[in-house]
Amino acid sequence: MEFRITDTTGGVEEDGFVISEPRRPNPRNSFTAKRALDIMAASLGLIFVAPLLLIVALMVRLQDGQAAIFSHTRYGQHGRTFKCYKLRSMVPDAAERLQALLDSNPEAKREWELTQKLTHDPRITPLGRFIRATSIDELPQLINVLKGDMSLVGPRPISLSERGKYGENFADYCSVRPGITGLWQISGRSKISYPERVRMDTSYAQTRSFWGDVMIILKTIPAVLKSEGAW
Repeated sequence: MEFRITDTTGGVEEDGFVISEPRRPNPRNSFTAKRALDIMAASLGLIFVAPLLLIVALMVRLQDGQAAIFSHTRYGQHGRTFKCYKLRSMVPDAAERLQALLDSNPEAKREWELTQKLTHDPRITPLGRFIRATSIDELPQLINVLKGDMSLVGPRPISLSERGKYGENFADYCSVRPGITGLWQISGRSKISYPERVRMDTSYAQTRSFWGDVMIILKTIPAVLKSEGAW
């Protein structure tokens, strides 16, 4: 399955490539099959990983006595917001630590503004580094999939502060449900620049198909095992 961006009239050029083209409607039968796959896989997945989730959640709780699962407001399909669930991988005062770092470290501030990620993130706990590298922290999002907030495959759910980075491509992002995995996750994750991530999300929204989703799911397994770009 190949995902491509083609040059189009009226596209927005950023970092040397065009990241916008006319959006294609999703056939109804493809939507139905995708949703059926989401419900079946998320249900079986939650049953299978429930013991692991309970053990890791207990370990997170024992670190500092704080809640093991947290939720963060993200944009979903049609621009609606929802609470995205994750196992907590950061210290309780993560927001304060981030602001202090950005105020005192210009290099970290530039990295954050460009990617919304930090290569050396002081907010992440030792256990948090492990569950991020193995993507265990994402498993509670199976609940989001069952609720209909997310899909197994789609763009990564973006925070409210990231909307401006998508420009007119935000319409493409909102045309589908965000996913637990997607082109970004199987292509290097945090090693991918933000403009390239926007390009991948736009490409997925414009070329999505049921069998394309199946291929992405299959490619996610080796990507997670390699832990490439996971920080």
